[in-house]
Amino acid sequence: MDLILWRHAEAHDADPDQDDMERALTPKGQKQARRMADWLTSQLPDSCRILVSPALRTLQTVEPLKRKFKIVHELAPGADPEDILMAANWPNGREPVLVVGHQPTLGQVAALLLSGHPQDWQIKKANAWWLVQREALDPYSLYLKGVMAPDLIVK
Repeated sequence: MDLILWRHAEAHDADPDQDDMERALTPKGQKQARRMADWLTSQLPDSCRILVSPALRTLQTVEPLKRKFKIVHELAPGADPEDILMAANWPNGREPVLVVGHQPTLGQVAALLLSGHPQDWQIKKANAWWLVQREALDPYSLYLKGVMAPDLIVK
């Protein structure tokens, strides 16, 4: 199973009276989202399921991908790594899953899968980490296929 963890792009800081869920992308974040969406479009199979946090910044991040996606409330800020793995049906899913979410949860998912220990690993804004587990019941078949940053994508 392939699991792609895509952290939302750069967002504005919350105003004092603004709900964190309503934070929008900055112009830089919009550019990051477009660049990463272009790269993901060239890489993702058509069968990829896309799961997105209900936060505005994640919805704006996934929008340039121009694919169907499912809003999953369990992926909202503050989610546990296990919530993400359960929503993705890891490692038993038959199709690749792209999760668009938040720190620190995405970094915790990567750390848990790759090291076996819950740790706070950093996934930078708009970056995507691609993990693959070839055999669902064999944790030793897990590997990191790649990490991509929007500033590394050449147009």
